[in-house]
Amino acid sequence: MNNLSINAQDPLSEQAIRLVIFLLILMVFALLEYLRPRRQLHYPKGRRWSNNFALSLLNTATVSVLLPLAGVSAAVLAGEKNWGLLNVLNVVPWISIPIYILVFDFTIYWQHRLFHTIKPLWRLHRVHHTDLDYDVSTGIRFHPLSILMSSIIKLCLIFIMGPLAVAVLISEILLNATSMFNHSNLKLPQRLDEVLRYFLVTPDMHRVHHSVNEVEHNSNFGFNFPWWDKLFGTYQRQPQGGHEAMKIGITNYGESQSIGIGPLLAQPFQKSPKN
Repeated sequence: MNNLSINAQDPLSEQAIRLVIFLLILMVFALLEYLRPRRQLHYPKGRRWSNNFALSLLNTATVSVLLPLAGVSAAVLAGEKNWGLLNVLNVVPWISIPIYILVFDFTIYWQHRLFHTIKPLWRLHRVHHTDLDYDVSTGIRFHPLSILMSSIIKLCLIFIMGPLAVAVLISEILLNATSMFNHSNLKLPQRLDEVLRYFLVTPDMHRVHHSVNEVEHNSNFGFNFPWWDKLFGTYQRQPQGGHEAMKIGITNYGESQSIGIGPLLAQPFQKSPKN
C-alpha cells in the first residue's frame, strides 16, 4: 500500500506536524472557553496549567525515549513488511483510512473502559480524573506510565491493522483535537450540543465522565465518537445534579494530592486518602 506523502524516515516531521496542530487547537479552545465558560473554575488556573502541561511534556519525552517507533514509522514498517489486515487485503486508501480511524477509536473506547476496570490501570488513569477543575488542560493530563501503555496498545493496533501512515497521523491528530475539545470548559448552545452528539463527543457529554459520582464517571468513555457509548450501554446524557453543580474529581482527592507535579507522579503508588 502507498504511504502517501508522509516522510516516515524523519520522525521529526510527524512530531512537528502534530506539535503545530496541537498548539493551534489549544489556543483556539483556550480562547473559546475564556470567552464562553461553561462552569466557574475553583482553583488557580496558573498552578493547574503549569502542572498539567509539565506532565504532558514529560509524557512526550518518556514515549520518545522508551519506544523506538512512532506511529507513522510503525505504519511504514508494517507496509514494507506487508504486515496487518489492510496490507494483506490490499484495501484501497479511500476505504482503508476511514476503516482504521473507526477501529482506532473503537480500540481507544475499550482501552478507556479497561483502565477503569483493572485496578492497577485505574490507579494510573486516576491521575487524569483527580483534576479538581475541568478545562482544556485536563485533556492532556495523564500519568507517563498510562501514556506509555496507551502508546504500546496503539503500536500493536498498527501492526495488526497495517494502516497507511497518513491514517495513523489523522487518527492521532483527531484524538488530540477531540480530547482538548471535549475537555474544554466551553459553553455550547444547547441545540448545537444536541446536533454534535450524533457524531462527536461534546464537552457536556464527556464532562459527566469526570463527576465524583461513581456511576457517572463510569459512563461516557468515548473521546472522538459517541456511538460506542450508545451501542454498549455506557451513555449518560446529563449529570444528575446538572453541569454547574456537578463536583469534578475523585472523592477525598484534594488540592495537596491533585495539584503539583510531584504528587501527580506519586499518586498511583500511594494509598487512597481517607476522610
